[in-house]
Amino acid sequence: MKAFLDDNFLLNSKTAETLYHQFSKSLPIIDYHNHLIPEQIVNDTQFENISQVWLNGDHYKWRAMRANGVNEKYITGDASDKEKFLKWAETVPYTLRNPLYHWTHLELQRYFGIKDLLSPKTAEKIYEETAAKLAEPGYSVRGLLKMMNVEVVCTTDDPIDSLNFHQQFAQENESFKMLPAFRPDKAMNADDVEALNTYIDQVEAVTNTSIGSYAAYLDALKTRHDFFAENGCSVSDHGLEQIYAEDYTDQEIALIFEKIRAKQVLTLSENLKFKSAMLVQFAEWDHEKGWVQQYHLGALRNNNARMLRLNGPDTGWDSIGDFSQARALSKFLNRLDNQDKLTKTILYNLNPADNELIATMIGNFNDGSIKGKIQFGSAWWFLDQKDGMTKQLNALSNMGLLSRLVGMLTDSRSFLSFPRHEYFRRLVCDIFGEDVEKGELPNDIEWIGEMVSDISYHNAKEYFNF
Repeated sequence: MKAFLDDNFLLNSKTAETLYHQFSKSLPIIDYHNHLIPEQIVNDTQFENISQVWLNGDHYKWRAMRANGVNEKYITGDASDKEKFLKWAETVPYTLRNPLYHWTHLELQRYFGIKDLLSPKTAEKIYEETAAKLAEPGYSVRGLLKMMNVEVVCTTDDPIDSLNFHQQFAQENESFKMLPAFRPDKAMNADDVEALNTYIDQVEAVTNTSIGSYAAYLDALKTRHDFFAENGCSVSDHGLEQIYAEDYTDQEIALIFEKIRAKQVLTLSENLKFKSAMLVQFAEWDHEKGWVQQYHLGALRNNNARMLRLNGPDTGWDSIGDFSQARALSKFLNRLDNQDKLTKTILYNLNPADNELIATMIGNFNDGSIKGKIQFGSAWWFLDQKDGMTKQLNALSNMGLLSRLVGMLTDSRSFLSFPRHEYFRRLVCDIFGEDVEKGELPNDIEWIGEMVSDISYHNAKEYFNF
């Protein structure tokens, strides 16, 4: 029987062990999508305790605690950091077979060298031991990133963000890069006309312009897109239920924008046309600059209205949605490709039922101009665990080229989440190793090792060209 979380965790053959330890383990990390706070990186924040770096903002853990009957006071409420940690420690033993159990102990081992299992019996000791280490200079935010051999982090930034922290960081001679990513979801969200108007007013203020027409709005947003590019951005990202690809005319969108500025409620058709037009515009700007565009599709957000009122968004009330993806996605990509305006694109799905859909869709628009131009992004959010990752890797293997995958990302708000790259790399090596051991792949360790290295690091290095 193997020991829990030993050196060969998730590696179930000698070939897998060789692939991981010789070809993947030591490679740097390019984390091309996360929700880390740039200010904390610039200021090299020193967290006082593990709750601040581990529990704050982590809705994965919050959902588990709620399911375990923990009162909201100890999750997002006013309980002390230590009280919240102790409640998490009470929950951890009940997370067996949830990926949180793996992640929790993997992170305790990798960052703090702690091999004790977290439970009420060990909680006090672990809290004190981690607090002592977090007080050391090497455990600042930058120290934590360097500990994991991070080479690039791409944060997620709204078009109206000043990027002042990115500008400050760019002046430093640090061992890793921090780059912005353009996330314009609020700029196109016409579901709430009042909120969209407030956002447009903010765009006016940032660009020092008056926005009374759709053309003026596009001009203002284009200056922000240009500004991001000037500050090292080469990646955009969209978090959408589904792609919007309605037919529209420029005149129609101009009239719809007038209704928005007049704070008139849009019809469903108008809403969808406006979103469709904005998506196309952003994609054309991305192509113009040679950026990589990312689409995270399929989340059904803010399901619990009562808790949304109490806690706000991104606090653990989202789930997988069952949106229809194929036809609109095909239409959107085809429109761009037909005009030779389709840039490098990564598609992520949250519903595993869409794995084969996405895996085949990317093949429609990989035109041979760039290796892996259109990517089936790594398993995302609820799927970035052993089963979800394995299914995504197998779907891509069966219907595309796994060898050209640009690897893993954390999509996290925590500086302790980078062992997810290790988790992913171990699974990749285990899949290849199992096939070799079964005689389903040749025992060519050097070639397969090179492929594993590419998936782990080199493909992303070439694709993003950071």
